[in-house]
Amino acid sequence: MDKPSRKALKEQYQSRKVVGGVYCIRCSGRDHVWFRATTNMQGAKNRFLFSLSTDLCPEICMMDAWKESGASQFSFEVIEEMEKKETQTEQEFSDDVNTLLELWLEKQQEK
Repeated sequence: MDKPSRKALKEQYQSRKVVGGVYCIRCSGRDHVWFRATTNMQGAKNRFLFSLSTDLCPEICMMDAWKESGASQFSFEVIEEMEKKETQTEQEFSDDVNTLLELWLEKQQEK
C-alpha cells in the first residue's frame, strides 16, 4: 500500500466536514447541566472522554460536582450540530455557533 503523499493528506484535511454546535455536560448525581458551544464537536467530545479516562475535571466550574459525584456521573450530550459552509470564514462559523448557544440558553431559562 502506498503511503499517502503530504499534499494528498493536506487536501483531505482541508476538504473535511467541519461540524460544530451546542453540547452539554450533565452531572446526573447533582442534576447540574453546563451548556457549551464549539466549532469542533468531535474535538470537544474527545477532550471530555480524555477527562473521564484520566479523572481530571474538564472545567473549574464543574470541580465541586466532579469531586462530590465522581467522573462516572458525568455525560457528554450533543444538543444541536451545524456544519460549516464552504463560504463561511472561521469567525462567521464561530459567531453562528455562539448564536445557537444563546438560543439554547434562552430556551432553558423559559423552562
